[in-house]
Formats: sequence, C-alpha cells, structure tokens
Amino acid sequence: MSTKNNLDPTSFTPKHFLWNYDNGLATITLNIPERKNPLTFDSYAELRDTFRDLVYCREVKAVVITGSGNNFCSGGDVHDIIGPLTKMDMRELLDFTRMTGDLVKAMRHCPQPILAAVDGICVGAGAIIAMASDLRYGTENSKVAFLFTRVGLAGCDMGACAILPRIIGQGRASELLYTGRIMRAPEAERWGFFNRLCSPEAILEETQTVARDLVAGPTFAHGITKTMLHQEWNMGIDQAIEAEAQAQAICMQTADFERAYQAFINKASPLFEGN
Repeated sequence: MSTKNNLDPTSFTPKHFLWNYDNGLATITLNIPERKNPLTFDSYAELRDTFRDLVYCREVKAVVITGSGNNFCSGGDVHDIIGPLTKMDMRELLDFTRMTGDLVKAMRHCPQPILAAVDGICVGAGAIIAMASDLRYGTENSKVAFLFTRVGLAGCDMGACAILPRIIGQGRASELLYTGRIMRAPEAERWGFFNRLCSPEAILEETQTVARDLVAGPTFAHGITKTMLHQEWNMGIDQAIEAEAQAQAICMQTADFERAYQAFINKASPLFEGN
C-alpha cells in the first residue's frame, strides 16, 4: 500500500461538505442545512475517502465534524438514497451497505481523534457518524435516533450493534436499536453517549477548544491510544496488556517523551511536536 498523502489540508476543497483547516485542526461541516444535512451517495464516498487519506496526513492532528444550520445530520437523503435503494438488486444493495460501513472503518482507522459537535437532529447515518467519533458533544437541542427499524430495517447498520453497546451498554443500546426512538440530550449525556452538553451557541467553539488541546498534545501517542482502543475490542486481557506494553515502548522512543521529561526536570510545560 502506498503511503503517499494525496490530501493537502491547506488546499483541500471537497465537493460535498465544507472543510476548514487551522493549525493542525480540521473541521468538516455537513452543509445542506435546508434538509438538515442529509448524506448522499457522493458525500458518503467523499467522507470515506477523506478519512482514508487522513491516515497519511501528518499535518492534521485532530478532526471536528459538525453540521450547519443548527442540525448535525438527518441521515441518508430520502430522494438521493432511500428511493433508489428500493429499486436496486441484491448485489447493488450490498455494494451500498459495504460502502457506508467503509466510512465507519475509515473513521476508526485514521489515527486522528475525531470529535463530533452535535446540535439538533442527529439520526440514522448521522447518529452512526457521531457514534463512530471518539468524543461527542451535544446541546439541549440534540435529538439522537438510530431509526433504522422505523423504515423496516434492522438496527445493525454500519457497526451499530458492535460500537453502540460499548458506549452506552448492551441494554440501553438494545432499546434504541429495537425501537428507533429519540434519545434526548440529558439522557444521552447521562448514558455516556455525549461527553458533555454545551450551549447551542458555543458547541462548535467548545468542541474545537477540546480538539486544539489534543492538537497541542503528544499527537503520535494520541494515534497509538486510538489504535489500541479500537484493536483491544477483539483481545483477551493478557493479549491486550502485551499489546499495550509494545505500544507504550514505541511511544517511549519518541522525542515528545524526552521533551516531557526535560520539561518536568526544568519545571516547565512540555511543548509537544507529535514525533
């Protein structure tokens, strides 16, 4: 596999969402506000490809994903996606469901922490994108629903049956996936889906502040943390402890580790550089 990076964060101009890059932090904004920012075939694919490219983009240290117009994402577009799906054969349907699942895989495998700033509607595939992020921040207006069952589909979409129980617990995840009901903001925070709630006016800024703190940290080590959080789902405890021993030994070879030590003995704050 080539490690050539095709994503220049300073000049990247995606066709199906907004992109802002500022000093290590990339912000992705879903931007069809008149329809609550639905996903289309093209935006699914472009998001997937973007997160795949971020694996090799060292300039980007953290990613915030949000939506415009006081909503996060209303899921798959009814006219662009749902209607055409009813006319596809099995092979075409499987191509589509694998493609949407590949977006989640790309989000989990890119080393940068992904933070979701969720205001308003966050349903269907939008709820999946929030779920697949590493950290999630909501507002009192946030409404999260894995509503696949409401359109006659199973709740097992894009990894929901694997990931959601690990965030909020098996019983709570089962309830949401069976019923498709809305999980409102206080419940989502109490259950651990949201790390915290912010005011609607400040959610993007507060999420970006957390992201900038991560950007200023030991970003190579953050990538290792994300990798181990993902990989250890499929490990026994002994295997996980050994894997973490190897991962931490790698981090002890970094210049950031030496910088932190030198800063400590000089009673200063370390300035990390991600190497």
